[in-house]
Amino acid sequence: MLTYIVKRFLIFIPTLIVITLLGFMISVNAPGDPVERMVSAAESGDALNSQTKNQQEQAQYWTHKLGLDLPVFYVSLSSFAQSDTLHKIYDRNEREALDRLISKYGNWKEIQTYYQQLNVFDELQFTATADSAILHGPDRNKILDQITAIKSETIQLKASYEDVIIQNKFKEIEQMLQMYPFFAGAQQQLKSVQESYEQIIATASPWKNYIPQLNFYSNNQYHRWLFGDGGKFSKGLLRGDFGISYTTKEPITEVIFSKIGWTLFFSILSVVLAYFVSIPIGVRAAVKRGSHADKVSSLLLFVLYSMPAFWLATLLLITFANPDVLHWFPASGVKPVTGYEEGVGFWNKVRASLPYIVLPAICYTYSSFAFLSRTIRVSMLEVLTQDYIRTAKAKGLNDKQIIWKHAFRNALFPIITVFGSVFPAVIGGSVILETIFTIPGMGSETINAIHTNNYPMIIAILTITSMLTLIGFLIADILYALVDPRISYK
Repeated sequence: MLTYIVKRFLIFIPTLIVITLLGFMISVNAPGDPVERMVSAAESGDALNSQTKNQQEQAQYWTHKLGLDLPVFYVSLSSFAQSDTLHKIYDRNEREALDRLISKYGNWKEIQTYYQQLNVFDELQFTATADSAILHGPDRNKILDQITAIKSETIQLKASYEDVIIQNKFKEIEQMLQMYPFFAGAQQQLKSVQESYEQIIATASPWKNYIPQLNFYSNNQYHRWLFGDGGKFSKGLLRGDFGISYTTKEPITEVIFSKIGWTLFFSILSVVLAYFVSIPIGVRAAVKRGSHADKVSSLLLFVLYSMPAFWLATLLLITFANPDVLHWFPASGVKPVTGYEEGVGFWNKVRASLPYIVLPAICYTYSSFAFLSRTIRVSMLEVLTQDYIRTAKAKGLNDKQIIWKHAFRNALFPIITVFGSVFPAVIGGSVILETIFTIPGMGSETINAIHTNNYPMIIAILTITSMLTLIGFLIADILYALVDPRISYK
């Protein structure tokens, strides 16, 4: 058995690699720019340019912290014209614009010079406000508005790759700079930018885009995502670090640990209740096949199974959590609004939360009754027709021994298979029920992550669910061998 378990874990490795690759591909290709979402609002102050510069510094910080300034994977196939350092540019719009220029002109060296000159021109705008006499003069507001307009046009120029648009931006910025004499230095730098752009056109080499080139990177985003960066910003997926939440900026692992408690509780409770109720019903229905009790139980259970969870949850709330009908249970939450009293013991907390648990527990459990009971019924019917059951009866064993000692044990295989699929639900929770009953679990966290495009949380749930699925399959195989000694994994 131990050898088999070790082999199964070895088989898990390539499966997990595929899972992590899939999750990583989704995170990389997800729409939106994570850096823009992580950048905090600019600090208020008199100098608008200092705010803008602070935003740029934050963008650089988050780009480096999220590892987005690294190449994507260990290997990349590009053209001879492409740069192997383009990933270091933190602004996605600027990076895409440079990539378009490379595809059009093919001369990265000249394009890089143009981009560097453009950055120098952008920095000159911050020094334009250094003269306090200018800032405190009568034209202060007009000057700041002009600097803001130039800054906006420069940002658009950095993100432009069409020749007509770039030329128009040059003209508009040049006209703005001519309005004030202290922009003379910026005018000279703008001419250098224009000359470097003209050099791109003059030395265009689009043929370089048709020559393939293979690049190798030892340090890349996928490697960092798996193994971390030495603990500076990330410990890596293999050490349980799933990244940072885009909405709260908290580590995903901490968010999961804070939410998974109630999801685990309701998942385990529903499984225990479902098996505790379904197994006796299924066994009795098989033993009393065709009886009145079998028909009535089958009808009632299938009626329950046909009712959607959200419909029954709403019905229960309207009936038993309604002050105008029966106000027996609270309508939402898992504990009193004011929280537990300070210093109360565990059982007092259980007693305080019990009214909040009843209705969700019913909705979590009822749909499993019909499925599990019919599964065990069919399995028991098949086992009861076997020769060894007839032999046991001929030997004079009583019905209780035949049913529970001989028949039931061999009828457990379908139940074990179903039990193995329970583990993935532990992390995902029930999105509908947790939303309806306002349960602070993983289900509500999942739906919030989808609504807010919190991709690290979605990828973490996907990855953990996949791992739990593999573990569930392994546990099911082990239980098969424990139930039936004839099964050997040698």
